[in-house]
Amino acid sequence: MTALLHAPRPTPAPLHPTTPRPPRMHRRAWASLTRHRTTLLYVVPLMLLTAAARLVGMGGSPQRIDDEGTYVAQAYAVEKFGELAHYTFWYDHPPLGWLQIAAWTSATGGFDRYDTAVMAGREAMVVASVATAALLWVLARRLGLGRVAAGAAVLVFALSPLSVQFTRTVYLDNVATPWLVAAFVLALSQRKQLLAFAGAAACFAIAVLTKETVLLLLPFLVWQLLRSAHPSTRRYTLSVSGALFVLMGAGYALFALVKGEVLPGRDRVSLLEGIEFQLFSRQSSGSLLDPSSQAGRSVDAWFNLDVTLAVAGVAAALVGLFMHRLRPYAAALLFLTLALFKPGYLPVPYVIAMIPFAVVLVAGVLEAGLRRTRNRNGDVMAQRSTRRRGVAAISALGVVALLVSAVPMWGPQLRGLWLADLDRPLREAQSWVLDNVEPGERILVDDAVWVDLVDGGLPRQDVVWYYKADTDPDVFQTTPNGWADYSYVLVTEGMRRSAGTAPTLDTALENSSRVAVFGNGENEVDVFRVLPGGTEEFFDADFRDQEGRATAGDALADNPGLELSPEAADQLAAGQVDSRVISLLALAAGEHTVQVEDFPVVFGEDGQVPRRTVTLSAIDGVPVQDGSAATLDVASLATEQTGSYRPSTVEVEDGRLTVRYDVSGPEDLLPTPTR
Repeated sequence: MTALLHAPRPTPAPLHPTTPRPPRMHRRAWASLTRHRTTLLYVVPLMLLTAAARLVGMGGSPQRIDDEGTYVAQAYAVEKFGELAHYTFWYDHPPLGWLQIAAWTSATGGFDRYDTAVMAGREAMVVASVATAALLWVLARRLGLGRVAAGAAVLVFALSPLSVQFTRTVYLDNVATPWLVAAFVLALSQRKQLLAFAGAAACFAIAVLTKETVLLLLPFLVWQLLRSAHPSTRRYTLSVSGALFVLMGAGYALFALVKGEVLPGRDRVSLLEGIEFQLFSRQSSGSLLDPSSQAGRSVDAWFNLDVTLAVAGVAAALVGLFMHRLRPYAAALLFLTLALFKPGYLPVPYVIAMIPFAVVLVAGVLEAGLRRTRNRNGDVMAQRSTRRRGVAAISALGVVALLVSAVPMWGPQLRGLWLADLDRPLREAQSWVLDNVEPGERILVDDAVWVDLVDGGLPRQDVVWYYKADTDPDVFQTTPNGWADYSYVLVTEGMRRSAGTAPTLDTALENSSRVAVFGNGENEVDVFRVLPGGTEEFFDADFRDQEGRATAGDALADNPGLELSPEAADQLAAGQVDSRVISLLALAAGEHTVQVEDFPVVFGEDGQVPRRTVTLSAIDGVPVQDGSAATLDVASLATEQTGSYRPSTVEVEDGRLTVRYDVSGPEDLLPTPTR
């Protein structure tokens, strides 16, 4: 009881105050960063360089191509329409590739952040390239390369013009590449092999379901797994990883089975037809040795971008066959190289799968040669064998040769990739179409602009990918008259190269007249107006109408109510002015004195299209003013017209009244104007 009357003694303060210990996860993360700080000093700058090399000039070079537009349009359909493709999905490729692109654009709002949809897809390619660069570092290190050699491999991947152009372009191969490299990285694991090998199988299955040509590398992945597997668990780990790969691949077949689309049938697509098309039915690319064939042009393009990496990669692969650690990768690259000579179809982006193997082999072989110049104590090997000294000398010369050949060659190519705006003609043509093609007028297009035209307001059914005009039954049903159901054709270099393979496109162009042209050379983009009556009827009518326009222009120039600049008078006399503009000026000059400043050419239109815009600078001797009675009267005079004589735009801006008509077909040239 007495003890309870005494106050409790205070607990003495600790001699050395302690701070709370950080959570275990934080300690592990900090320890990991500390342990790998040297690696991070290499890898992080290389990843940033990889991203920068692809982001700079991404929207300008190369010009968007049909394949890019197709994969982006399919990703757009997934995100916006809830469909696997913007047309009928027909198993030509597994959908996992563009599903990954759609995942990126959905998460980042890519389609809302760029003026052209393909740029959102190219952004996803940058992400894939950065992931590939990081994985290449890990692969090189696991193959025994030093930090400098591993960094050199990633540096070449980051800056080679061949790599920059192809890995910034929207190809399914780029989406598959990080999964492919990750599979080989995991196959080299010596710890937790069951989990690692299962991961390798899963990554490789994802790569195959992204781009099916990756399947060519399956034997080399199995080879690496056999080399890495511990003898005591080899049978178990390989069985599990093999079963996982087969199950994931079977999921694609199960998808087709659930939809009832495995076997061919009437009015339906099928998995077997898609496989048969890819393996046997695709048009041959010709011989690699024929420079005029598609295969020859593809390889020539690869060499023009970076012949140094192409040659050095094959040379390193030949040497790598004699190096135990590099042998599977050397064999893989040589196999891919030999496959170029097989007959049949050669995909343009085929080279993408070769680049990671090439950069690792070049770095690995050169490093191995240079290592032979020093012994374990770091002393110069004067006493080593002549053979080893020869290998070292050759490797040193190889490094010098690579630097001497690559640096001056890479400079101009990279400057073009970073500074050139090769896509501008296509953007300009796209804007022209959105300004001039009305809903209800169908247009055949390169798939590179399909999303942008649909997103810009044209009805989905009116924008037709030229390839589908001959292959998709859903398109046939809405175009019973074939080519005659189209009003315009937007022509790119890819479409010009398709001449003879797309009957609807070919016939439409045979019965068309060019109304606008943008750019020149291979990047030229043309817009043609389809003429239902045929070109002979059109040119005969156009010649007669030009004479009529010239006669009417001469008469109009004598009207006292019209004041013309000398240039405008010459254009009227030459019959270069649209008949609808002539009629409007005749009506306006009957009630006012109008001063014509110019008949400006609509950007992109050439001499085959009459000038369909007029700019007035004064009415009744008074400069054009927004809201003035005379200006409003002439403007209403234009807008009161009907049919093809009703202008598409009437604008008053900066003291000018500008009236523009839409592109007229031959049937619209001489309707009767109204007042």
